[in-house]
Amino acid sequence: MSPATDGLALVDKPAGMTSHDAVAIVRRARGIRKVGHAGTLDPMATGLLVLGLGRATRLLRFLGELPKTYAGTLRLGVETTTLDAEGEVTREVPVEATDEQFAVAMAGLVGHSLQRPPAYSAVKVGGRKLYEAARAGEVLEAEPRPIRVERFDPIERTGDRLRFAAVVSGGTYIRVLAADVGARLGCGAHLEALRRTAIGRFSVEDATAPEATDAVLPLERAVDHLPLVALDPEEARVARHGSILGPAGIAGPYAVVDPGGRLIGVYRDDGAKARPEVILAATS
Repeated sequence: MSPATDGLALVDKPAGMTSHDAVAIVRRARGIRKVGHAGTLDPMATGLLVLGLGRATRLLRFLGELPKTYAGTLRLGVETTTLDAEGEVTREVPVEATDEQFAVAMAGLVGHSLQRPPAYSAVKVGGRKLYEAARAGEVLEAEPRPIRVERFDPIERTGDRLRFAAVVSGGTYIRVLAADVGARLGCGAHLEALRRTAIGRFSVEDATAPEATDAVLPLERAVDHLPLVALDPEEARVARHGSILGPAGIAGPYAVVDPGGRLIGVYRDDGAKARPEVILAATS
């Protein structure tokens, strides 16, 4: 496999396109079948998708815990079935809360908490996607999941619309946060617009349209946020075959490279041993 089809591509997804659609476009444009993404965006949302090409698809899981940065707009006083602008309006209430009250409500959502995925989402319960049940008029709920909100700040309010900035952990639904703000203040709210501007150190400013992903980042960029362990020649030789190594004394996953700095894979300590989580097949 050539280096041009073995790495990361940064895509700026337009509105109205699913993340799966963006992946399909990149597959066709680059003539490569093995493409995946780290972190889904709803069709309504725009912004950064980090795609893995070739061997890099096996490393995408390690991007899941990177913080995600968003800019968006809440529509206050209006609730919808999907918690965003694509749903049907279910309730409208006059907005009487002050800017200060909105700031307090948003600040109250910062930190660690449990969040239940919305009814209109692709999360599966019993092998069935929640949105399929919701469209059929059935009530199906997923278990709440731990999330972390690092930042949720009001930027500017214009009438019943409030622009905001947010930094959250992977798996956090911004539209649920929007609905939570409305619920705390009694006026209701939904997510009217959303743009993902960053995932960790990856920025949408460096992204291209899905059909124009000519620039590919080295696959090592998928793990450059992890601790790095350089192996000696013998360790590197056995690691390429997925052998168990001695522990590195590091909590969590870490990248291992050969003496030349080439990525071999990702290991994790397990007591007195280090076990491979991913071993990348060598290229010729």
